[in-house]
Amino acid sequence: MSIVPQARYITLGVLLAACSSGAAVDPGSSVTPTGPVAQAWITTGDQSRLLSSEPDLPIRSAVDTSRVVIDVDDGTSYQEMVGFGAAMTDASAYLLNNKLGAQRDAIMHELFGRNPGLGLSFMRVPMGASDFSSTDYSYDDMPAGQTDSSLAHFSVDHDRIDKLPALKQALAINPQLKLVASPWSAPGWMKTTGSLIQGTLRPQSYDSFASYFRKFVDAYTAEGVPIFAVTMQNEPAFEPTDYPGMRLDPAARAEVIGKHVGPLFARAGLSTLILDWDHNWDLPTQPLTVLADSAARRYTSGVAWHCYAGDVGVQETVHAEYPTVDAYFTECSGGAWAPVFADNLKYFVGTLLIGSTRGWAKGVALWNLALDENAGPHLGGCGNCRGVITINSGTGFVTRNVEYYALAHASQFVRPGAHRIASTTNVNGLQSVAFKNADDGSKVLIVLNTGASEVSFAIHIGGKAIRYAIRGGAVVTFRWM
Repeated sequence: MSIVPQARYITLGVLLAACSSGAAVDPGSSVTPTGPVAQAWITTGDQSRLLSSEPDLPIRSAVDTSRVVIDVDDGTSYQEMVGFGAAMTDASAYLLNNKLGAQRDAIMHELFGRNPGLGLSFMRVPMGASDFSSTDYSYDDMPAGQTDSSLAHFSVDHDRIDKLPALKQALAINPQLKLVASPWSAPGWMKTTGSLIQGTLRPQSYDSFASYFRKFVDAYTAEGVPIFAVTMQNEPAFEPTDYPGMRLDPAARAEVIGKHVGPLFARAGLSTLILDWDHNWDLPTQPLTVLADSAARRYTSGVAWHCYAGDVGVQETVHAEYPTVDAYFTECSGGAWAPVFADNLKYFVGTLLIGSTRGWAKGVALWNLALDENAGPHLGGCGNCRGVITINSGTGFVTRNVEYYALAHASQFVRPGAHRIASTTNVNGLQSVAFKNADDGSKVLIVLNTGASEVSFAIHIGGKAIRYAIRGGAVVTFRWM
């Protein structure tokens, strides 16, 4: 699992861009500027400033070589961004629908709206049960010993209780929201164990498994919830013992994609993308093996990654070998195992927002959007994970966790359709990533100071400069036209 922090309790009336004093602003920027300016928002490791607005920064007409320099070049662009978000698990949907009371609409607008709001636009949806469900289920469960190869009993009725209503409201608030769906297990009768727990997919069930995906996409589309992409299997190199899971090795995934799901989607005219892997950085040979299969590669639009083992740099390695195959980052959870806010702020911003997008990720999604005070509801699996927000199941009180602020530094400012643009990084402990929004041409730069000391630096943009002094351990998002 990944790294993460201790919750900080914030009243619901606090807005995302709340101003506060004591900013570490460059002394030369203390006078209210009269010309072009950049805006800036800061979060500090000591939590004294949480996505707090800084004074406007003048954009100077000459470069500044007297300090550390981050060059931003909007003439060099890379991948188009889908967005940033988390997972709408059964647990998250249940809490959002049932435990917020009168503030439910306000919280949903805060999460999915913009100005103010996080503007979450890339969400993962489990297909059937995950470890954050109250019961184990698929969309076509059968009594022991029985099968349903025609999927006559397929139904998403379970999702109509909480998951679909929550997703429909999110889409109403943010029509640009894109959903990637992942099964934790095929229906038990398709598997070698005859159960949702452990096992692998039987070859004679490959056609039925492909139809399972198509029926899911069709059912959600009919509900007004289109599916942007699917992955073939959550964490296919892992067989959990106490919640749904399924091992699916590269050869099997290549055959399922290349001979079954891909051709079926093509015949049906589905625009839903197919992603491989959906597991950790430590086994890049797995997606590379699938992509080496010409039939599978024809239908594989991207590779999905998790954070729990390995190094984010493998995203660039895989991209270099298959540059037309996109990358998406689809899961990383925080939890009680890492209680220090400052450490987790650096991890989530440095490794996921900066490292993963510099590694070609078009979307970045954390794990549960919301969990309760007991790290649930869940059935098996992780017992000390943390959501982007914590919703107290008794009072409805909302805690905005470090994941919330980390995501906000990107999601609130980098809009769907933006392109990552060139920027220098890893200078004097400063990591950065830059984007250009398509709708208004605004530029966004996220800078993380990984060191303990303040660093004065200049952002160079087309012969001009923005000066700033960033505190040790802080993250700042800059935006300018």
